[in-house]
Amino acid sequence: MNKSLLTNLIAVAILFAGYALPNPTIEAIGLFAVSGAITNWLAVYMLFDKVPGLYGSGVIPLHFDDFRAGIRHLMMNQFFTSENIERFLSSSQHNQIDLTDVVDSMDLSPTFDGLVRTIEESSFGSMLSMIGGTEGLSGLKQPFIKRMKSSLTKIASSDRVQQAIHSGLQNSNQKDVISDRISEIIEKRLKELTPETVKQIIQDMIRKHLGWLVVWGGVFGGLIGFLSTFVNS
Repeated sequence: MNKSLLTNLIAVAILFAGYALPNPTIEAIGLFAVSGAITNWLAVYMLFDKVPGLYGSGVIPLHFDDFRAGIRHLMMNQFFTSENIERFLSSSQHNQIDLTDVVDSMDLSPTFDGLVRTIEESSFGSMLSMIGGTEGLSGLKQPFIKRMKSSLTKIASSDRVQQAIHSGLQNSNQKDVISDRISEIIEKRLKELTPETVKQIIQDMIRKHLGWLVVWGGVFGGLIGFLSTFVNS
């Protein structure tokens, strides 16, 4: 079961138990736990989705253009370098050019680090401390890199990019001309990459980790509720 949902259900169960007994201490623990869990659940939701009237919500979609520009910069500066284009020139012009090795050799760490900085600098950055700060997201790095390399391989093997490479090889031996042509095609391909697609890629990788924000929100909320009964007594 989803850890966020489970936390909310447990918090609500404690709250109802406090009302049913009745027991002011259990009631306070449940009330504060529900408050903490739901607040953090909403924060995680707002990270990926824009909520009308709530400033700062929808961090990932708001930075979609930066993310897309980062992919383009990555592909043109690590993928289609002068050395790689020379390699393409020496390969067959009639068969599909396999760029898997090129993708595998790419360093995607800066892309992941940029994503983490985006979250850290957003209005939700302070909540990262509940899962160990940015270090708590370190476990996402390898899954992110693997998913991104898979996506880049698909782009590179697409008919449009392959046609662009072959067209450049057939019409000119000038690397700059070929590079410009490939850049143009990649730009068109990335324009087809919607904010929803980017959100889904990132969300699938990190939502389960950010779910701990909800868990700890319920735990700390319940603890605060428990302590509040001593303050009020």
